[in-house]
Amino acid sequence: MLFVRPARLADLDAIAQMARTAQPVLHSLPHDRAALEARIALSEDSFRSEVDYPGEEFYLFVLEDTATGRLVGTSSLVAAAGYAEPFYAFRNDALIHASRELHVNRKIHALTMSHELTGKSRLAGFYIEPALRGEAAAHLMSRARMMYVAMNRRRFTPEVFSLLLGVTDQAGVSPFWEAVGRKFFGRDFKDIEMASGGRSRTFIAEVMPAYPLYVPLLPEAAQRVLGEPDPSALLAYEIHLEEGFEPDRYVDIFDAGPVLTAQVDRTASVAGNETRKVRTAAPASGEPGVAYLIASQRAGAFRCALATLPEIGAETGAEAALDAAVCTALGVSDGDAVRCAPLYRANRQAEPLNDAAGETP
Repeated sequence: MLFVRPARLADLDAIAQMARTAQPVLHSLPHDRAALEARIALSEDSFRSEVDYPGEEFYLFVLEDTATGRLVGTSSLVAAAGYAEPFYAFRNDALIHASRELHVNRKIHALTMSHELTGKSRLAGFYIEPALRGEAAAHLMSRARMMYVAMNRRRFTPEVFSLLLGVTDQAGVSPFWEAVGRKFFGRDFKDIEMASGGRSRTFIAEVMPAYPLYVPLLPEAAQRVLGEPDPSALLAYEIHLEEGFEPDRYVDIFDAGPVLTAQVDRTASVAGNETRKVRTAAPASGEPGVAYLIASQRAGAFRCALATLPEIGAETGAEAALDAAVCTALGVSDGDAVRCAPLYRANRQAEPLNDAAGETP
């Protein structure tokens, strides 16, 4: 089975391999081994630290297969985006151009460089092995972060956001970058993506235009992709919507990908979160139930996995009947408390939680 846990320095080789092979590139995971080691060390320090309010903490998670011990995915949380330098995005604006003499009053769509997302907590760095195309595995890797937020509210801001990949072609060329970014940087999208450090580099403000970009003046190909996720990011987009994120008025400053935001209190992982006591049980065999994200934080060691549970009620009380494999992955035993949140907002019967390679979404 699969479960999510914090990354540790012993994972360096496996995470370095994911950083090298991930497409698109993960700017949250540098290719330089020394820099990556420092990033993992920062994550370990962040998980250990006593935090009263969000700062420069960075939390790196990995998806582990208990059958093989292999790491098959990663994702991260940034406590405060742009903590050291502003976090840049384009804000969708409507500018009015009017003339009484000509009887003209036109509202023109424009993009204005903004750092209003600076300081807000951010979901970042999602990657899962291509062989694991299952919806369940992707939900677990992505939404375990929000389970951690639900259990550690003081570490994060009341609003969180996520930046998804914008539209690129099979060669990795972004129509928006070609129309805008290349004009100012004169370099390939991939090069600047790696150098940007998560959209928080001074050179962005130095090179990109400080004045509004009028959208009607952009090539049609660039206009079409504004706020659109790349086809490879559609599952991630749907997972965010299931969690309660919504498209906001911002788009990525490089590829015009969508920026999704959510109030933490309104997310599925917080609004539907409940505490149950563990009871070891035999694996469920065809019994109806609901797919849940199950998280533990015993002795500060965060773990998250998927399991099918009956809906809480008079018969179940506040128990979580988990089989031995799930208990082992979570590091819990009978009587321990776990946090549970339905995998889906719709109260539908759970589908088999099959995470085998080759599963289709």
